[in-house]
Amino acid sequence: MLTPYTLARSMFEELADSAFGNHNSSGLMRTDIRETETRYEVAIDLAGIKKENLTIELKNGNLVISAIVEQDPVPEGEKFRYLRRERFVGTMQRSFYVGEKVRQEDIHAKYENGTLYLIIQKEIPVPQIESRNLIAIED
Repeated sequence: MLTPYTLARSMFEELADSAFGNHNSSGLMRTDIRETETRYEVAIDLAGIKKENLTIELKNGNLVISAIVEQDPVPEGEKFRYLRRERFVGTMQRSFYVGEKVRQEDIHAKYENGTLYLIIQKEIPVPQIESRNLIAIED
């Protein structure tokens, strides 16, 4: 389950990675995470990525989002060279620890206008009912 500690640790790891030159593609998957009483709401910017090039997997308590960014097609026979190339092409991945108790059916995803929306239901604690072991009294 996402906790302030987990989120802070994740953000620190990303900061440390970028500070020490381990440039992963997480900067390309800008993410907002909101919390309500019953769920977490995640919005990830994935502009220009086709829905069929997205995968979301729950693996060992980690929610892993992968995307393939394709290069724009070049018309056949056309020759050119790039003067500047800043747009990312390739595969990017981002993961969030959501906890071992989160199940696949607890996560709902929707992709709309270049944003991936995820709803992750929180585990709702079941109140413990005290069981009483009464012994019947015979007449």
